Amino acid sequence: MGGAMWRFTNRTEAGRELATMLHGFRNRSDVVVLGLPRGGVPVAFEVAKALRTPLDVFTVRKLGAPENQEYALGAIASGGATAVDWSLVERLRVSDAVLGAMIADERAELERREHLYRGDRGPLNVAGKTLIVVDDGLATGSTMRAAIAALRTLEPARIVVAVPIASREAAASLRREADALLCACLPVDLTSVGQWYEDFTQTTDAEVLELLRRAVAWTPARQSAETAEGAWYA
Repeated sequence: MGGAMWRFTNRTEAGRELATMLHGFRNRSDVVVLGLPRGGVPVAFEVAKALRTPLDVFTVRKLGAPENQEYALGAIASGGATAVDWSLVERLRVSDAVLGAMIADERAELERREHLYRGDRGPLNVAGKTLIVVDDGLATGSTMRAAIAALRTLEPARIVVAVPIASREAAASLRREADALLCACLPVDLTSVGQWYEDFTQTTDAEVLELLRRAVAWTPARQSAETAEGAWYA
């Protein structure tokens, strides 16, 4: 799929398209779909709905370049994981002081979102699970790279990265770090993820919370019992 003028209509369509590539994971009790907030959650919602698997979030914050916030210098994730593209930092001449301030600001926002999205549910408990980690696209791959590093510490059985769109460079890099990568579109030239969507409106906190609430509708009954024992899902 691809072409110079081709676009996804929005994240919902992108998620439905991506779900068709993941049908082998449908109705598997060992699978969890994780959306990277905020833009990855609408995509992940469609994937989880199609596969009839639980949906949750894993909070990651991109460290946007000073002159282009969509272009990532790196990212931070829940659990303290940090991924920085030091060659890009050097090329753009971003000082240690500026980078340190960026990390501190994004850490504060990450903690705010973590509290908002997870409430009192506690940290993820995904040991032994197959994780399908979803975002709305990969430009440099730094955000997903930080997510993978943090998720590895939780000892999942397998990490599968699934995205609608990715640069070829990011896809090649992440195939070495994830156990598998599935992507609906790998264009020859990708300068920003947003250029491949007709509607790339920013996803809000309220939309993330609503999608998480709606996802409970297809959570298998067996998980209700596990919730009472302190499992990660609502």
